[in-house]
Amino acid sequence: MSGSSLVATVAALVGFMLAEDKSLATLPVACQFLATMSSTIPASLLMRRIGRRAGFTTGQCIGFAGTTAAALAIYYESFTGFVCASAVLGVHNAFWQYYRFAAADTATVAYRSRAISFVLAGGVIAAIVGPELAKASVGLFDPVRYAGNYACVAVLILCAICVLQFLDIPPLTAAERQDSGRPLKQIAAQPAFIVAAMSAMFGYAIMVLAMTATPLAMVHDGLSFADTAFVIEWHILGMFVPSFFTGHLISRFGVLNIITFGIVLMSAAVLVSTTGNGLLQFWAGLVLIGLGWNCMFVGGSTLLTECYTPAERAKVQALNDFLVFSAVAGASFSSGQILHYSGWAWINFAMLGPMTLVLLATIWLRLWQGRARIAA
Repeated sequence: MSGSSLVATVAALVGFMLAEDKSLATLPVACQFLATMSSTIPASLLMRRIGRRAGFTTGQCIGFAGTTAAALAIYYESFTGFVCASAVLGVHNAFWQYYRFAAADTATVAYRSRAISFVLAGGVIAAIVGPELAKASVGLFDPVRYAGNYACVAVLILCAICVLQFLDIPPLTAAERQDSGRPLKQIAAQPAFIVAAMSAMFGYAIMVLAMTATPLAMVHDGLSFADTAFVIEWHILGMFVPSFFTGHLISRFGVLNIITFGIVLMSAAVLVSTTGNGLLQFWAGLVLIGLGWNCMFVGGSTLLTECYTPAERAKVQALNDFLVFSAVAGASFSSGQILHYSGWAWINFAMLGPMTLVLLATIWLRLWQGRARIAA
């Protein structure tokens, strides 16, 4: 997560520096998420076969190759090379996205929401470490600006590889590996799955839409790189600090109420961000988006765990994350286009449609659950 927040701080700026067509500044980020989307299913199925520890380690090794390639692309001023390196990092990201599910799968049913939350709470450290490392290493290899950032990510990945060797998660039993469970179409038709996927999809896509555009918008409005790192740092804190409490809140108030609260926070972010282009507006808007993302993503991930059996989890988790990162890839590419041609305000207006869809979906699920209780 520290490496991810570091990359989020600088990737769009590197793209802007290297691209001749500045509207393509967020293309590397888009390709990163596109690669994540494409790799979610293979990553999940590989881990079903070889286990979590070997699978996560494989993903980190891929990430080390991607960061090395990114630093070389920056050194040789190759936009194409940087796009390709970002795609390799996207494959790496597909693996570690399953950390939250690995925790949930080893927890009791009552503890799953807290297990997911506590895994994501690691982002609190990442919120500080990532942007601070970005500031400290941006000129590490001057005059080759930003190459040092990716060298730092490579070091973080090596640390993760060492830590992962202590991971001990029970593998599926022989019977569970042979049993594939219900057809995926049947599982995906469940109302709870639909709402879980929509909450995670659109919550993550909205967050990426705003976060990807923010560094470019801030630089355009005359704010410094230090200001950008400060805003991203607080945004990531907003994303992950609530993880200490979200699981408990879900247990107390219900998952649909927490998802709905996330939508309210996202709406407040739109209101704040469209009042001006100062540091305060960027800071407050991005913090609110981070808080809303946490409610929608943790809520959606928790609701998803109610939709499958152990034998079905690999394919259901894979489908969920494929859908999530399909939406995220589209949002990250659209972010640069919307910002370049329409401006920062329209980045915020674009959030309203997806939020409305998730709100309507939660209302539909509440009504469906109510009818099911009456019928029972």
